[in-house]
Formats: sequence, C-alpha cells, structure tokens
Amino acid sequence: MSHTSLSPLPSSDRADVAARLRDALLGASFTADGLLDLLGAPAYAALARSETVPALRATRGDAPLETLVRLFLLQQPVPHARVADVLPVQDCLESGWLTRAGADEVAATVDIRPYGGPGGEDWFIVSDLGCAVGGAGGIGSREEGVVLGVGGASTTLAGITVRTPVSSALDLGTGSGIQALHAAQHATRVTATDLNPRALHITALTLALSGAPAADLREGSLFEPIADDETYDLIVSNPPFVISPGARLTYRDGGMGGDDLCRTLVQQAGDRLSDGGYAQFLANWQHVEGEEWQDRLRSWVPRGCDAWIVQREVQDVTQYAELWLRDAGDHRDDPAEYQARYDAWLDEFEARKVKAVGFGWITLRRTAAAEPSITVEEWPHSIEQPLGETVRAHFDSVDYLRASDDAALLDGHFRLVAEVVQEQVGLPGAEDPEHVVLRQHRGMRRATKVDTVGAGFAGVCDGTLSAGRILDAIAQLVGEDPVLLRDQTPAQIRLLVEQGFLEPAE
Repeated sequence: MSHTSLSPLPSSDRADVAARLRDALLGASFTADGLLDLLGAPAYAALARSETVPALRATRGDAPLETLVRLFLLQQPVPHARVADVLPVQDCLESGWLTRAGADEVAATVDIRPYGGPGGEDWFIVSDLGCAVGGAGGIGSREEGVVLGVGGASTTLAGITVRTPVSSALDLGTGSGIQALHAAQHATRVTATDLNPRALHITALTLALSGAPAADLREGSLFEPIADDETYDLIVSNPPFVISPGARLTYRDGGMGGDDLCRTLVQQAGDRLSDGGYAQFLANWQHVEGEEWQDRLRSWVPRGCDAWIVQREVQDVTQYAELWLRDAGDHRDDPAEYQARYDAWLDEFEARKVKAVGFGWITLRRTAAAEPSITVEEWPHSIEQPLGETVRAHFDSVDYLRASDDAALLDGHFRLVAEVVQEQVGLPGAEDPEHVVLRQHRGMRRATKVDTVGAGFAGVCDGTLSAGRILDAIAQLVGEDPVLLRDQTPAQIRLLVEQGFLEPAE
C-alpha cells in the first residue's frame, strides 16, 4: 500500500507532548462549544460539509482560538510567533504535530477536530489533512490509505451502541479511533484493529490527545488479528461497506464482491462474542431480483445469536453509484472518466441482478436460548439518538417475552415507558375516536394503533397492579366478559412490550 504523498504523522510515542498539546487546546477553548461560540452555527455547520469559506471569514483576527482553527481545521500556515503564544511550538515541531512552512510560518500535519463526548467530555479526533469529514462534497485526498475523521456513519454507530460497563471491547476497522474512544469510557480493555497501519497510528493519536487510555492496536483484516480463543463483551464496526466494482479506496471499499464483506463480518462475529455480548455494525446489503431482502439478512445471522436488523434507507443502483462517485470527488474528474466509472458500477450491479441497496444497522447478542429471536424491519422514520439504551431494552424484552406465556403475562406487572403519549384519531365532534394511537417521543419514536381496552390498559400501567387485575377492572367498567378480555389481550400486551411502549416492572 503506497502512502507516498500522505504527510508524515506525529509520533505516537510522545504521550507527554500529546498531554501538553491537549492542555493548550483546552486552555484556548478549542472545543466543540468553543468553536460554536467563535464561528456561529452556520459557519460551524458548513465545516461539517467540508466548506471552509465561512470559517475563514470568522477567523481573521489573531485571538488564540482563531489561530488554532486556522491551523488545525482550515489547514492554513500561521506565523510561528502567533502559534508560540498558544502552543508548546518547539515540542510540537519535534514530535511532528507541526511542520515548518516557509521562513517564519508553521502548518499542521494532521486535522484535529474537537468532538463532544456523551458525558460532556472534550475529545479530539485526528485524521488526515482535508479528510475530517466525507460526504457529498468529496474528500480532500484520493490516496488509497487515507484516514477519514468523523462522518454521519461514525456518530450513528456511536449512538446506537449499548453502553453498559464491560471488561472487553473490540473496534474492528477503527479508522481514526472514534468507536475505540467511546468504548474506552465503559470497557476495561479495548482492542482496535485495522487493515491500514496508518489508521492504527492515527487512533493512537486520537486516544492520547483525548486523554483516554491507550488501546491494544492490531493490524489485519476483519477478525484475522484476533486469536481463535479470544472473545469480547462488545464488538463494534463501521466497516468499509460500500458495494463497488473493485477496491479503490481502503477506507470505503471492502475489496470483496457485492455485500460479502458485511455478510462475512456478521457471520464471523458470533464466535467472537462472550455470553450475552453485543456485536453492532453498520452495513449495506443488496436487494437482489427474485429474493426478499429480509431473507438475505436472516441468512447472515450466526447460530446462537439473537438479532435486530433495521433498514434505514434504500437507494436504487443509480442513486447509490452517484453518491459514492461524488464521495470520492469523481464528479470533478474528466467527464469521460466519470462516465466510465459510473458504467462500471452499473455493470457490476447488473451482473449480480441487484436492483437497489439497503443501508442500516445490525445488532447481534449472544444467547443460550434454544430458539434465537431474529427481528428484521424497515424503519426510515426519524429516531432520537442516543439509542443504545433502546437497543438494550429491545433484547431485555426479547428475553422476557420468550420466557412468558399468556398466563405469565397476565400475572406480570408493567409500566408505561416514559414519554409515551396518546392521540385520539377521529372526525371532529364525534363521540368516540375511530382509533387510538400510542406514540413514543424518544428512542425509535414508534406509533402503534390500539383499541380502547389497549389504551385504557396502557394508561393505568404503573407497576402496582398485575395485568390480569387491570383487565378485570376494565371489564367491569365497560361491561365486557372478563374471561374474554383475559383471552384476547395478551397478544396486544406482547406487542406493546415488544415495541417498547410497556416494560416489565421488576
């Protein structure tokens, strides 16, 4: 793999310099909040789209924070004297965070981007120059081994990850180290792997600059760097999932045909999970003519694992090809070359009978249950991150429902989950609503139709009375046969628990 035109990286052995640099950055308010205050929301948002002009306009002064934004975010050379007022400049030059540019200026060797952790931590994500964000604007380098910073996919995965304290976590395909950084907050031991040695070096820098413990860094593809007998309580991966003709860009293209990389990753994860452990991935999958996409994904789930698979988006093959051609900046090339590349994508899809590509999340959980639960659903609607707690609750519900027959449900005590509201739908002025909808205002933000008994039942679930007792009271109230209600309602209770409207009150 050639890295000839990529800039040399700072030393990852100088923890003392990283600590001093971190102190200096924090001292100048080079944080997510500090940037927002300095740049204002529009210029800050433009940076996330790789647009720098608004930020350049906002940093024309010589305040310490403006100097740091120009140096590390906008990658402009800055006078040595100005930087020396803010940073330990000699240490940074010697250890490679900065380089000399012209007679009296210095320049950054890497992009350093402030990132706010979930508990208000001030973290810093290191990436290659011009590659802090990907997306439709195209990245700043076509180098094969380039290491990107945080994109929408990274933050999505970080948000859906279950964050219970664990002894071991594995970040597979770590890139700039964002998932390893999150995992270090709740895992005693973090292992991070990548096929690209440059990514492992940058992960070490991200962790050091963020004040996080070092991770066990291992080079190799997929589970190759992991010993056969090693298992983890948490495995996360934002893999190079793009389905493309050929492996042109390491950070993006998996180098296997079609969606084989994602399938292999999911299938091999089962054996690497400890009992009760979670594996969480972002993935792309093919929609193939004559095949249900849900069946394709069910076939990926390894034995001994429960699974929850959510398809968030579907693109037809032309939209998909255009998205990734633009991501690599190919739309700025010679039009004939762009056309040839586009053609190659469509040839590849045609040969595989692929009509569309799905994008979403896959969560596995190692289980000893005789019959694992596999849920595959489409959910293109808005959600509220972070979702880690919702994911954990989903699998808790799976366990509860698997162990509970109808009689156990009627003996059970339930609570209405927080932030669920009831909406009545019907014609204005009508005496009774046509139907009642329960709606979640957080997590998956689901809505479900219930009948008046279901709505009444959910409304009084506060954990004090058993489901059977509540139904008997409703039967008396509405003049129904209590035996009939006890027969009919468990299916509705099961659905409300499954979808996260009710939870068992332990």
